[in-house]
Amino acid sequence: MTIHPFRTPADTDIAEAEQKLKFKFPSAYIEFLKGGSNVANASFEPAVILPGCSYLDIFEIAETAWGQMGVAKKWLPFIEDNSDYFLISQTGEVKYWSHNGSTNEKWPNFAEWFQQVCVERR
Repeated sequence: MTIHPFRTPADTDIAEAEQKLKFKFPSAYIEFLKGGSNVANASFEPAVILPGCSYLDIFEIAETAWGQMGVAKKWLPFIEDNSDYFLISQTGEVKYWSHNGSTNEKWPNFAEWFQQVCVERR
């Protein structure tokens, strides 16, 4: 049986991903995953927690961000674009990390990030 990596993840898939990453997903991110990870009109693709998704594999993205790019493990990279990342904390805060390092771009919660970056495209 082949598992389609771009299907909506089940609660068990999400729990397995949290365990493997040693990172508790905030509720807004879980809703995002269950909603199909739709980033509206944005020009990037979100990471996928299910196996078989190639360059969108959240485990590989996290390994690179944490191990090579200097991102602290308290931040989960959920979007990677040319070594730039959008990161989420366990409390739901979102920030942008450039391939040059940390930036001052941040949002107090996932909903505000989604509205500004994905819907308004600012």
